[in-house]
Amino acid sequence: MITPAEEPTGETPVQAETPAPGQVDTVVEKVVAPASEVKEFSMTARQWEFDPNTIIVNQGDTVKLTITSADVTHGFNLPDFGIRERLDPGKTVEIEFVADKKGTFTFACHIPCGRGHGGMSGKLIVE
Repeated sequence: MITPAEEPTGETPVQAETPAPGQVDTVVEKVVAPASEVKEFSMTARQWEFDPNTIIVNQGDTVKLTITSADVTHGFNLPDFGIRERLDPGKTVEIEFVADKKGTFTFACHIPCGRGHGGMSGKLIVE
């Protein structure tokens, strides 16, 4: 009686070849970097906050921000990526950049917008 493990399959067994003396057996492994993605965020600037105030992306991602000021003129300043935009009330500004470095980066309002202006900031986290 043949047990399932011994049952013939009709296939010829494959045996690994041993390199001849003096011959180098080279194995090439292909490493594929993860594909970058486009990450889109809608943001609202209002006295004295950005909503959302934390954005998390992966290094290499293209970041697309669509920002609208809900009340007065604000600014969006993300100096580590060379971004500085004016946000006029009721208008939408689109900002696009590549998150090409890892870390936690602060963005802030750079146009005085009232008493709480100094605390109007957020974080971009690039993993």
